[in-house]
Amino acid sequence: MLFVRQASTPAMRAARFPADEPADPASLTRAAAARPPWPIDGGRPPAVWVAPVTAARQTAAAFGWAPIEAPELAEADPGRWRGRPYAQIAQTEPDALATWLADPDAAPHGGESQAGLANRVAGWLDAVAPGCVVVCDVGVVRAALGHALGLGPVQTARFDLAPLSTTELVHSRGGWRVAHINRKAIT
Repeated sequence: MLFVRQASTPAMRAARFPADEPADPASLTRAAAARPPWPIDGGRPPAVWVAPVTAARQTAAAFGWAPIEAPELAEADPGRWRGRPYAQIAQTEPDALATWLADPDAAPHGGESQAGLANRVAGWLDAVAPGCVVVCDVGVVRAALGHALGLGPVQTARFDLAPLSTTELVHSRGGWRVAHINRKAIT
């Protein structure tokens, strides 16, 4: 299963909590000019799943894919922090932010906890057929890595995954294995 992190957005560049917004035009242009990042049947993946956000859908379209939208691939709901700068939250709600970063079950913003995201993605990953492509944002990729490696959300937050990078998980009898992480998708 190949995960493609969606193209960058204004919120990513401005270090803000995610909101459903379009991808940066330059990032979409790079995606459209890229060669497919896998050797599957003439360069076309068997199935493409996409997170239910504009930037993920635009990224899949830039690659020329017709994806299936899956609500399970959405980022964790940041509640009242949606679209707000991380630095602002650190100033105005330092204790809440510290709790959210340290406790996977906490959701001080009124949205979804990191553990909730991890459980949702793990359930989806175990139910879907391997060998597909997923276009989503960083939290979902980290949750999938956590499921494959037996790590929790606090540990997986340490994975740095660039926009338009790929992460591949391979299913085997013993569960999921990690083939690569954060590989540059644009060649």
